[in-house]
Amino acid sequence: MNAAIIQARMGSSRLPGKVLMEIKDDESVLHYVIKQLRYCKTIDKIIVATSNLSDDDVIRDVCNDLSVECFRGDEKNVLDRYYKCSKKFSISPIIRIPADKPLIDPRIVDYMLNIFNSGSYDYVTNFLPSTFPSGTEVEIFSFDTIKKAWQNAVLPSDKEHVTKYIYTHKENFRIFNVKNENDLSKFRWAVDRIEDLRLVREIVKRIKKRPIVTGDIIKILENEPDLIKINESMNYEEGSLKSLEEDKNFLKQNEKKSK
Repeated sequence: MNAAIIQARMGSSRLPGKVLMEIKDDESVLHYVIKQLRYCKTIDKIIVATSNLSDDDVIRDVCNDLSVECFRGDEKNVLDRYYKCSKKFSISPIIRIPADKPLIDPRIVDYMLNIFNSGSYDYVTNFLPSTFPSGTEVEIFSFDTIKKAWQNAVLPSDKEHVTKYIYTHKENFRIFNVKNENDLSKFRWAVDRIEDLRLVREIVKRIKKRPIVTGDIIKILENEPDLIKINESMNYEEGSLKSLEEDKNFLKQNEKKSK
């Protein structure tokens, strides 16, 4: 069964509660992720994977309202959450979509899933390197692939970022990166900051057609370049730096224990 697993939690460090912040007409970021994915022709099921924390009970409630399966697991070990969710629902391949992508493009998802199914790949993505806008990233992998990552991942960053172990151990996996015809990586509509959310709100105001697709967004941003200024000065590197620091501390502690 092809299934999209959306990872979502209320405890974002940069923008707490962002997944349930409103975009338009009482519909949140998470609503839009689900709505966009429902236009996919290749996906059999959509599951939201959240944490066991009581703060995330509200995400479970939203899933119930939208008739979407909700799986609950470890807060920080998101790799474990994905693995156990995939195992429970017998999913393979798995389409990974973080909940900060309210304008995920169903056409890109379908295109990439067709590539995954037509080749002998363990992992297919579109950001190694990225030629797609931030907010349209897709990762697809088999159950055997995530199981191997789950069995072998040691670093905190490997467990937090789900697929990092896979693409940092390329020798152990058959990996394919999908390149866009035109490099659109300068554009960004993933939601990490309040400025990102403001941009998404402006985009949604201007597009009436559903689903909202990348080409229509690009046209708007090219016709109204001032919109790009809403979030162009943001720094998005701190998450990576934080993960590196956690890995260093983890390795230091392990080194002390081994002495």
